[in-house]
Amino acid sequence: MFAGGADGNGHLPRPRRPRRGGAGRGGGMGSPPGHVDLGAQPHPAAPPCTDYDMAYFKAYSHIGVHEEMLKDHVRTSTYKNAIMHHQDLISGKVVLDVGCGTGVLSIFCAFAGATRVYAVDASDIALQAMEIVRENELSDKVVVLHGRIEDVNIEEKVDVIVSEWMGYMLLYESMLGSVIFARDKWLKPGGLILPSQASLYMAPITNSPRYHDSIYFWRDVYGIKMSSMMPLAKQCAFMEPSVETITGENVLTWPTVVTQVDCYTIQAQELETITAAFKFTSMLQAPLHGFAFWFDVDFNGPVRQKSKKQASQSLDGNTQNASPSSKKKKQDVSIVLSTAPEDSPTHWQQTLLYLFEPIELNKDQIIEGSVTISQSQQHARFLNICLKYFTGNQLYVKESVMR
Repeated sequence: MFAGGADGNGHLPRPRRPRRGGAGRGGGMGSPPGHVDLGAQPHPAAPPCTDYDMAYFKAYSHIGVHEEMLKDHVRTSTYKNAIMHHQDLISGKVVLDVGCGTGVLSIFCAFAGATRVYAVDASDIALQAMEIVRENELSDKVVVLHGRIEDVNIEEKVDVIVSEWMGYMLLYESMLGSVIFARDKWLKPGGLILPSQASLYMAPITNSPRYHDSIYFWRDVYGIKMSSMMPLAKQCAFMEPSVETITGENVLTWPTVVTQVDCYTIQAQELETITAAFKFTSMLQAPLHGFAFWFDVDFNGPVRQKSKKQASQSLDGNTQNASPSSKKKKQDVSIVLSTAPEDSPTHWQQTLLYLFEPIELNKDQIIEGSVTISQSQQHARFLNICLKYFTGNQLYVKESVMR
């Protein structure tokens, strides 16, 4: 969602959320009393703030970015439901909202009974968040800090971290690194992180209308032959990943998991390069136009091992001895935010990596290979994507950069 010129598909790129963080400036909202100074304890080193970062933060000062996110009902209502679901772990506790934007998640936490919420954002939207907090008479609970999370000065540990850190293709923007930084510096042992886990998926797709609209259009333009434009059109339309909405009907196979993230244990260096092998079997006879990526996140807290009794019941289906209430325990309720093609659309849509030339697939044809997603050396918020795949006795390579 980074503001700038037109992207490789001829569309204006959607501004992308910053690694929004907090400096120790509260805009007049001083630190509440009773804090313990933890500044002398070891903590992660703050990365430098680059020109790319500054431009990124500036993009998030625009009201349109936040309006789009707030109007994403799936996104916002799922976060609200998750916060209220964990109200017993939030009420009376200290919360840190990493990348607060307009402060909506911080306010949800205040509604859930949090004693204090640190709402941190590096973009100037933090100034508006301060006004929204005042307007809702929550200045005694919500402390808005305008600056990077890596530079913030919070003089107490927190019980809960909440953040809407996910970018397109889950990892675009590298904002998860800021959540990791906050976790390692401030989260108490046994604290709650929302969301808790995330999964990135991919699957081959077919999308003939998109190819016709972008490429075959040039064959005949008002009776004028323009096929000579087609090679350039392919470069412009399909060089970079495209963010758009598809449906389950576009997906040719069951998806595969590219990576899974446990927000309690993931380390920043693990995000630098991710490689996954895949093997798909086409369920249809159709042209292969590319590969789609999407993600989901859950808000279920730390992954806990099942007891031996629970595991035995799961394996043999023997649940008749369990009481009705035990089947509906609060911790067993799953709250998931999904951006899958078959689910309700979100502002994340799906990320598509189109091929320059479609490949005609037969039913049950195998597509196998690997995908590598790495942070760009030019700027860590960008993603390098390398797709190697083999089908029909031919090897293909597709490389792209998500800027």
